[in-house]
Amino acid sequence: MDTGDVRIDNPAEFPPQEDTVERLWTPQRMTYVLRNSENRPTQPKTKECPFCAGPKKSDEDGLIAWRGTFVFAIMNLYPYNVGHLMICPYRHVGMITDLDDAELFEFEKATTLAMTVMKEVSHPDGWNIGINQGEVAGAGVAAHLHQHVVPRWNGDANFMPIVAQTRTMPILLGDQRAAYAEAFQRLAADFGLPSDVQH
Repeated sequence: MDTGDVRIDNPAEFPPQEDTVERLWTPQRMTYVLRNSENRPTQPKTKECPFCAGPKKSDEDGLIAWRGTFVFAIMNLYPYNVGHLMICPYRHVGMITDLDDAELFEFEKATTLAMTVMKEVSHPDGWNIGINQGEVAGAGVAAHLHQHVVPRWNGDANFMPIVAQTRTMPILLGDQRAAYAEAFQRLAADFGLPSDVQH
């Protein structure tokens, strides 16, 4: 076959890939990465820390799924995925290194409890669990420590957030909170944690 002046390179002679990870171009994330103090999508509408304000409300109004002695579980108002919640200490500290031993133990124990609750209620295939320490690391509320617990399902990633700037959420936050709260209360004792502490 005559290809004329078109050069066809043998793919086997291409330089090796740096790694085996495929890249997904997501330029919309730059608005989050490069946000400034005047234009912060996660900035609270009031001066009060949302993680200090949440526990002062009723469980329903504060989206609290569980209250422990030192930490609590709260639904994420802007979830990355369906059922996304966070584990927060009651004490207003910014870094995990600021927790005392009792707080740290309950903080991590509550994370394992949250995974079990999600497994029973929502049946995820996996989880993303993480802490962003400091504003430069992506913490939306850097002054108050919080650990994200995000359930994941095979096939849950789609192009809706990229193409339509939309996340699909098949259940209301209040309904998800109620389902989680029931399971937290029922399962907490199995983890050596209180079923519900009033603060």
